[in-house]
Amino acid sequence: MIRTATAPGSAREQAPAFPLGKRCLDVLGALAGLVLLAPLLLALALAVVLDSGWPPLFPQTRLGSGGRPFRMWKLRTMAGDAEKRRDALLRRNEAPFPVFKLRDDPRVTRVGRVLRRLDVDELPQLWNVIRGEMSLVGPRPPLPEEVLRYDAIARGRLGGRPGITCIWQVESRLRSGISFEEWVRMDLEYLGRPWDLRTDLALILRTPLASARRSRRPGVNRDVPACVRSV
Repeated sequence: MIRTATAPGSAREQAPAFPLGKRCLDVLGALAGLVLLAPLLLALALAVVLDSGWPPLFPQTRLGSGGRPFRMWKLRTMAGDAEKRRDALLRRNEAPFPVFKLRDDPRVTRVGRVLRRLDVDELPQLWNVIRGEMSLVGPRPPLPEEVLRYDAIARGRLGGRPGITCIWQVESRLRSGISFEEWVRMDLEYLGRPWDLRTDLALILRTPLASARRSRRPGVNRDVPACVRSV
């Protein structure tokens, strides 16, 4: 089991209620995003199909608020047989976290590498936001097998609705070289605060800038301490 250092907040300290104002921001923001980005999403989906075939989207089971499982959507960035090839790659795992990660994963397609570098493969999760399974801002949703290795403090990440962006994504410039304990601390810091509209808007607006900054840095992998990379 992964043990984290003492961090501010714990599973018992997280408020289970979801603020009405945050939900309104989520619905309005996600609807606006889907409408405005619809042409881009269609173009990206077509690029995925032309590069590596059908389907353009990939659903994956993640854990949300309270550990409830849900189906998270993303643009497919890996080959269709990626899950079957995963076990053969486990011994090459590079992440000292309760996750599986390869910097140069051979399963990632040509278009997939571009989508990941630009941070646009997560855009279909706006649909998860509309469905109420995710929020625009919150801890990134973990895989069930990751949570099995969490200790009590790390499980505090499940104390709120997961999000598309979070403090970790905009504060950690390269999203690498930080410990799992620090990652958890950032998530609990956000969940432990009373909800504030200005905080969420600031994180949402800063996310594209942070993504652009990372995309200009050669060799930077945006998911070193993040959730498991999947198809």
